[in-house]
Amino acid sequence: MKRRDFLKQGTAIAAGGTALSGFAIGKPGKSANSKLNIAFIGSGGWIARQPYEQGCAEENLVAFCDVDRNLSAENLRNWKATQPFFEDFRVMLDKMHKEIDAVVISTPDHTHFAATLAAMERGIHVYTQKPLTHNIWQARTLVKAMDRYQVVTQMGNQGHAGDGIRQSVEAVRAGVIGEVAQVFCHNAGPDMGSDHFANPTRMPPPSSPVPAGLAWDLWLGPTAARPFYEGYLPKKWRSFYDFGLGMLGDFGCHTLDTPVWALDLDPPERVECLQRANSLEGVIPASSHIRFHFPAKGGRGPVVLDWFDGPQDWSKVGRIDAFGAEHAAHLGRACWMVGSKGLLGCGTHAGAPLILPDDVREAWKQKPPEPSLPRVAGGPFREWIRAIKGDGPAPGSNFRESARLTEIILLGVIAQRTGREVKWDAAQGRIIDDDELNRFIKEPCREGWAYGETL
Repeated sequence: MKRRDFLKQGTAIAAGGTALSGFAIGKPGKSANSKLNIAFIGSGGWIARQPYEQGCAEENLVAFCDVDRNLSAENLRNWKATQPFFEDFRVMLDKMHKEIDAVVISTPDHTHFAATLAAMERGIHVYTQKPLTHNIWQARTLVKAMDRYQVVTQMGNQGHAGDGIRQSVEAVRAGVIGEVAQVFCHNAGPDMGSDHFANPTRMPPPSSPVPAGLAWDLWLGPTAARPFYEGYLPKKWRSFYDFGLGMLGDFGCHTLDTPVWALDLDPPERVECLQRANSLEGVIPASSHIRFHFPAKGGRGPVVLDWFDGPQDWSKVGRIDAFGAEHAAHLGRACWMVGSKGLLGCGTHAGAPLILPDDVREAWKQKPPEPSLPRVAGGPFREWIRAIKGDGPAPGSNFRESARLTEIILLGVIAQRTGREVKWDAAQGRIIDDDELNRFIKEPCREGWAYGETL
């Protein structure tokens, strides 16, 4: 079998299908070898340095795209990039899609879906940073696109590729801490008014001059047009629900990943907002307490998961008081799964498990469960690249898996945003008993930015 034919067949298997639309590695040209032609959508800032430094730099980098030329300048200079640069990913894909095998998407949350689906429609493999999408309809549509276009997909919650999360999942599934019915997750942020989170005094916020080098209308993408506000950029857009999803959309994709995987959690039946700090319309609160109710499944009973963000009085909330832990932030752990025999805690980005009490932990160390999950070498980007080349299985955070996690988080975001209870009919994809909330399931889209309507 010729190398390029092998790569075609291997990619189809990794993507979970039997056929794959044409892609550059199977065509004449410089990519008809062992290297992929990779493009970047969102090539500025530190988030774009991750894929470059963790595997992509070893491939052929063929194009860069960013709406902010100044933000991209340092990276492109350090990478000695001479490849074409675009402001509009739609133009890049129209002109170069035959030369691109794969693309890494590192844009703000509200443009993830459009950039991702535009690439998938052209048979291009996609790595999209978390959260996968800005609303639930988009997440479900990307799963349909994955099946239709048979491309290799990965969401960037990097802890999913680590050994630590696998140790946690295997321990929970082996019954090391007994039956789990309660989970606590927390994050200390957002720190409103810091370098990462805006704290506007009114909404809509005051307008500011558009910085030189920024294509503001392209940055807005599918969202409604509005004046530029200096508090949006470079990192503070996550404070505004139109663009980002707060701490739940950011760190929730890391912290909730372990319990969702270990307990095989499907979307919850009900989500409550038990507490949220006051905030301006459209702005995330400085703190919240969200409770998810997951139904029984398989051999386990129902699970309740409590999420806390912002400063909390742990003497009153997030109490565990069992097996040697006091509360959800105890011992520096961002997640505790509470079992009938003990606790398993993990860090903000998953990481190695901490098991309590001491005797349960020592027994686990002496005789850990047999590894049942494949290990990943080299991190999430290399996992994705190997799958494209046919040298490995589908990535662990492929869109079928990451869309489930994203849907869970998005339901929590709706409860947090509105302060209301969300009752979810997963089969119908609708919120029940409060129809007005369904406006968040599929959000309006500006002309020229609509994708996926025929899937």
